Amino acid sequence: MNIEVLKSKIHRAKITQAELHYVGSITIDEDLIDAAGLIENEKVQIVNVNNGERLETYVIKGERGSGMICMNGPAARKAQVGDIIIIISYASMDFEEAKKFKPSIVFPDQHNFLHH
Repeated sequence: MNIEVLKSKIHRAKITQAELHYVGSITIDEDLIDAAGLIENEKVQIVNVNNGERLETYVIKGERGSGMICMNGPAARKAQVGDIIIIISYASMDFEEAKKFKPSIVFPDQHNFLHH
């Protein structure tokens, strides 16, 4: 039996940009992508802390070190610049493997930067 479990999470990132007239997706600073163990085009769930919206989209790499979190396309109507979001990805795995799996969880600062 396979189950879906949390794989990666960027917890409480701030929307820096919203581009309605774009193909779609969420653009994320490449530093955050790497730290969370995400890859470009990976499906993610976006949870907006400010308004309760939940949506699914996919990841696009943003400029490394920019702090960019940009909602693109129709998703731009679900979040405003300054909103706090949680970016989540899940993985399907065997039940026994899932018991041992440790997700990558990233806590960026108020400017979407990581401090090591």
